This record gives sequence, C-alpha cells and structure tokens, in this order.
Amino acid sequence: MSDRSHLFSLRLGHALREVLAEGYDLNKLSKDLLAGITVGIIAIPLAMALAIASGVAPQYGLYTAIIAGFVIALTGGARYSISGPTAAFVVILYPVALKYGLSGLLMATVLSGFMLLLMAMFRLGRLIEYIPESVTLGFTAGIAVVIATLQIKDFFGLAIADMPEHYAGKVVVLAQHLPQLSLPALLVAAVTLAVMLLWPKLKTVIPAHLPALFIGTLLALLLLNFGAELDTIGSRFSYTMPDGSSGSGIPPYLPYFDWPWLRPGPDGAVLAFSWQLVKDLLAAAFAMAMLGAIESLLCAVVLDGMSGRRHSANSELFGQGLGNIITPFFGGITATAALARSSANYKAGAQSPVAAIVHALVVLLGLVLLAQLLSYVPMAALAALLLMVAWNMSEAPKALHLLKTAPRSDIWVFITCFSLTVLFDMVIAITTGILLAALLFVKEIAEMSKVTDISNNRKQVEQPIPDGWQVLKISGPLFFAAAERIFADIARLTGHSRGIVLYMDGVPLLDAGGLAALNKLISKCAKNNTELLIADLQFQPLKTLARAGVKPLPGVLSFYPTLREALEVLYQQAAAVDEQDG
Repeated sequence: MSDRSHLFSLRLGHALREVLAEGYDLNKLSKDLLAGITVGIIAIPLAMALAIASGVAPQYGLYTAIIAGFVIALTGGARYSISGPTAAFVVILYPVALKYGLSGLLMATVLSGFMLLLMAMFRLGRLIEYIPESVTLGFTAGIAVVIATLQIKDFFGLAIADMPEHYAGKVVVLAQHLPQLSLPALLVAAVTLAVMLLWPKLKTVIPAHLPALFIGTLLALLLLNFGAELDTIGSRFSYTMPDGSSGSGIPPYLPYFDWPWLRPGPDGAVLAFSWQLVKDLLAAAFAMAMLGAIESLLCAVVLDGMSGRRHSANSELFGQGLGNIITPFFGGITATAALARSSANYKAGAQSPVAAIVHALVVLLGLVLLAQLLSYVPMAALAALLLMVAWNMSEAPKALHLLKTAPRSDIWVFITCFSLTVLFDMVIAITTGILLAALLFVKEIAEMSKVTDISNNRKQVEQPIPDGWQVLKISGPLFFAAAERIFADIARLTGHSRGIVLYMDGVPLLDAGGLAALNKLISKCAKNNTELLIADLQFQPLKTLARAGVKPLPGVLSFYPTLREALEVLYQQAAAVDEQDG
C-alpha cells in the first residue's frame, strides 16, 4: 500500500489484516506470545494504579486493559500499539468520577467512543500532525504536574477525606495536612521510589516498577505485622458482585456485561439516565476523545519511527472508537494507546497486533489468579509508581530544551498550555494553545512579507528608470495579515509617482484579503493618475486574479510575464513621451 493510501485509508482491523496479508507463521506467533506476556505483566500494576488515580476501584483499570486491549488490537490500524488506561486521562477522568461516579464516567467514555468513530469517518486522523510540539509538550507537562500532585496524599499517607475540585484548592489542602504525614506510608513510598530509580542501573530486562512494587509490598506487610497503619488496595476498596457476594480488594472474577448507567453513581446509587445527563457529560466526552486521538496517534507515529512501518491513522481512530464504546459495557474506563507499554511491546519483539491480544489475556489471567495477592499492594507504593509515571510523561528534558532554544513565540505557547492545563483543564489548554500558536505563526509569516525599492539595483534593473517611476519588489505571501500593510505602503507613493512597477516573482500566495488590498491600490492609482505595471506573477496569484476578473485597465493597470518585458514597455513609453516633448 502506498504512503498516500495510508494517509486516508479506513478499514476495520487494518493492522491485523495487513500482517496476515504479509504472511503470519509460527515464528512470528512465538515472538508475539513472548512480547504479549512481557507487556501483560507490566500492565497489571499500571492498570490498577491508573484506575485508582482516575477515581475508581483498581479492577476497572484491569477490565480496561483486558477489553480495550483486545478490541482495539483486533480492529485498529497500528500493529504495535498497546491500549488501556493511561496517565494522560487522569486529569479528565478524576473530576468526572468525583461528580458522576463510575456510571457517569462510563457513559462519558461511550460518548467519546462515538466521537472517535466520527473523527475516523471524516478522515481527521492526519490532522493531529498540525498540533505544534509546544502545545503537546505544554499539556503533557501540565498533566504530569496534576498527576504528581494527586499522589502526594497517598505518598505521605495523609488522611484527607475529600479533595477540592480546583488545583489551587488541592495544593492548599495538601499543605494544611502535611504535618500529619504517616511515617510508615512515607517509608514504603520512599523505598518503592528508590528501587525504581536505582533498578535501571542493573541493566536487566525486568521493568523497574515490578521489583519496586514487590519490595514495597513486602515492606508494608512487615510494617503491618508490627502494628503500623497502612492503606492497601484490600483495606481501601471493596466490591459487591451481581449475586450479592462481597469482599475486599479486587474481585477475582471476569469482567461482566452491564449497562453503564446501571453501575454505581457518585454516592453508590444508580444515576437517573436522562438527556440532560448526556448533555452534561458531552464536554468531558469531547476532552476524552480529543486526548484519546492525540495520544493514540502520537504513539503510532513514534512506533513508526522505531519500526519503519506505517500505521493507518483513521483505522486506528476507528479501532479506538470501537474499543471505547464496547469497554464501558464491561466496566472498563477510557482507553487509548499507551506509549511506554507500546514501546516495551515493540522492544520485546512484537510482530503484530496478536501481541496486544496476548497482553490482554495475560491481564485477564492475572485478574483471576492474583486478585488476592494484589489486595496487599500498599497505596503508598502505587503513589510512588504514579509519581514515576508522571515524571516520564512530563518529558522534562525535552521541555527544558524547548525553553532554552525555541523561539519566544513557542515558549509562550508552551507556558500558556502548561498553565491552563494545571489551573483549568486540558480542552481549554489545547484550544487556547493551538489558537495562540496559529496567531503567532500568522504574525511571523506576515512579518516576512515586505516590499523593497529595487529601482537602483543594477542586477535587476539594468538601466536607470525614467523620473517619477519606481520599481518595487514584493517578497512573501500576500494574505490578510500582510497584504493591507504592504499595499498601503505602496499606495502612499501614488500621490507623487507617475508610475510603479511591481515585481512579484517572490509572492507565492494571494488570498481574498490580499485581493481586496490590491483592488484598493488599483483604485488609488486610478484616482491619482499613477500607472501600475505588475510583472512576473506566480501561478496561484495569477489564478486568483483571473477568478476575480481583474483585467488590464488602459493607462492604469497592465500585466507582464517578466520584469524585463515590463521595463522595456516602460522605456518605450518614456521615449515616446520625450519625443512628444521634444
């Protein structure tokens, strides 16, 4: 398939079908099995931690990795991506879960899935490439700060019943409760974080967070044995199954089908389904869809660079949409492609989406077999894990490099996106960031357009021109932000000029604003009896003038294919005038 067809293709299961068309054998299957098992083991603690950070019980993160991981791999357009809960969604999901409970969060996820399907059907997959790096770095760094802030409570073992909705309020409450920190929780969190920081020095294939959580859990069990008070998954979370049975920690059962609106609301009661509720959730759903599209496609682009393959952007959006529609009916929250897990998948030798399917089955197996053991994991250790996740997703080195080396406009865009993400929300940050980046880009491009007097430049105008005439060269696009200034400057010359030659070989674009400004100049020339000769138009400006019906006006406006021909006519006219005067 050509590069161009990849840009606009949309078909169900594009990545899997492409792999099967190339030929799939036992060797590739064995590599996929190994990669899937590796990533599945990595995903289990991350899925739990991210669900808790999003404001729901840990099993819902596991359900997301299982159902979304399977569905999106089967139907999407990126062969190495691993989908599931991700850290980027925490800042969107947590407020929704706080206000509407699991039920509202699942309904918003379904709505976001339909929005992703619409993006795919309208072939919007490649528009992601038009989001500037300063915007993506700004909001990801902002998300990282918010996630890290949310972990302070469990990292220090602070007894805070309710956290304020806004970031400033969270900081104030955390600062007020910091003197009451729990030393056992701080010890477990610090040891877990230290292991994650030091483990990579051993250069083993085992990801750092697995031994870190294992050591943190052992330390917590030891402290509990000596009478210390520590929050664990088992002590904080409980469950009730449809048959009425209950327990603590994570239910050792398969995800089960239920209508999203029948799941528990914010106070444990079922939400009353209504169109008003759907409308209230639309803003959050749009934020989920936007972030899901950005995260999944950026992940696919990174993997393309690593593998040399090409993903189908619209097919991936379609798969992400289906995954986010189906997953909530089995209790899973919002999902998208996870860059860290996807990179680990590729590095572990994955050959196809089968590896992602195997990863989902491994998480399923872990849910059934390890539920009891997972309930012993301390909340402080998970907080340390999420602090590390937040640091990694912040891309701090890249952000610092941008602040040191980027143009001032990009720095302002980054600071704006970062600040708005932290203080308000991601949708405001991305919208404002893109608009600000676009305006600053337009300003910079407009400033590149200029007019230069080349009347005495003998490289371009070989002979002296007649008195009262000027040869002006315009360089740069003549669009709405630049044309009015350029042609206004030229118009000021018409009061005392016999004529002006406009050399326009450096003008690649003339838009409606530029056309209107040019017509004003022509009218001014006609009023002041100044002749205007336009030379060397490029194709687009010439086409624009032709469509607008701009034609030569005797004694006012004429067009020439080259500057040389325009000057020859000018010299002939001057000679004829001199002959008449003589």
